[in-house]
Amino acid sequence: MTLKRCFPPVVNAQTRLLVLGSLPGEKSLAAARYYAHPQNRFWHLLGGVLQVDLPAQDYETRLQTLLDHHVGLWDVVAEATRAGSLDSNIRDHAANDLSALIATLPQLRAVAFNGGTAARIGLKQLLAPPVGLEIILLPSSSPAHTRPFAEKLEQWRVLSRFLQQPLRSS
Repeated sequence: MTLKRCFPPVVNAQTRLLVLGSLPGEKSLAAARYYAHPQNRFWHLLGGVLQVDLPAQDYETRLQTLLDHHVGLWDVVAEATRAGSLDSNIRDHAANDLSALIATLPQLRAVAFNGGTAARIGLKQLLAPPVGLEIILLPSSSPAHTRPFAEKLEQWRVLSRFLQQPLRSS
């Protein structure tokens, strides 16, 4: 099994919503891009929430669109050994310091976990989330998580309420 590492966070000082995955899969690591597997529905789901055709955009534009909508992106696992791409194969993981990142995001209102593994690992890092920070558990965007797309999208739409709130004054 090879050691796999996550990508840097995509955030800025205006980030209101942070979406956390587990660890990039093989296709994403090979492309050096978040959610690069064509069957992963992440860009479709988040595009549905933002009402933007994210899959039609090139990768750099997608990331900028997220930031323009005050959405951040990262993973809960900093590095781990894993055969293939399945979260169930993650072994000997080191978690990212979510609390340290959150401390740098003054406008953050919510942290959303993309799937059960991200939530299980990430919630251990956030035993005492800052007051006013909402935690959201989402169904995984992975093709291995076989719920119908429409059902997933309905659950992901809860994220839109964090995009419409006024920014906190500093």
